Amino acid sequence: MNEAEAKEAILGGADIIDVKNPVEGSLGANYPWVITKIRQLTPKHFPLSCTIGDVPNLPGTISLAALGAATLEVDYIKLGLYGTETPQEAIFLLKQVRKTVKTFNPNIKIAAAGYADAQKIGSVNPLKIPEIAKEASIDIAMIDTAVKDGKTLFDHLTHKQLERFVKKTHELGLQAALAGSLKKQHLEPIFSLGTDIVGLRGAACTKGDRNTGVITQQLVKELAEIIVQLKRL
Repeated sequence: MNEAEAKEAILGGADIIDVKNPVEGSLGANYPWVITKIRQLTPKHFPLSCTIGDVPNLPGTISLAALGAATLEVDYIKLGLYGTETPQEAIFLLKQVRKTVKTFNPNIKIAAAGYADAQKIGSVNPLKIPEIAKEASIDIAMIDTAVKDGKTLFDHLTHKQLERFVKKTHELGLQAALAGSLKKQHLEPIFSLGTDIVGLRGAACTKGDRNTGVITQQLVKELAEIIVQLKRL
């Protein structure tokens, strides 16, 4: 959320520093000046990611937001397909975002997120994200949760469904990312799926609360150590 949290995440051994604003939603966007300050303090070898929101189906508006993010020297731009109801809508929006971002800097990776609890909000089926991302030439297919009510990714989708998601994503030549109120105990099953990127905030925050808690070096370190141990198995 801010410079202090970024420093804690770096010291704790995070692989990617992801800048967001939970006040504005699951993938809520932070302010440009906050992202700029975090880029300045983050070592260049640390990939920096930022979110541009749980986006409505407004391709022009979102393309402008994506261009703004691209100018901030980030390595990843992530958006949630909140307002798109069909694969066709999602593909069209993502194609505009891709054209905008890759024209500015072809090295920036774009992550498109669907929501495990999509039925609650009427958005596109999250299990269709791999095909959507491929059709739009997006780099990363992701699933998160929209409603942060204590339920996790695994409360909405089964291990088998997530396994198929990751497998399909890899078959299409894309990276797979998973998030959604995940806890420390979820890292082993997430790792077993062959997931490329796991997104964690609440688990790295005091009180386990993504909104009222703050990221600490110790909590990030504990999560990072679990990943290291899993890689050794």
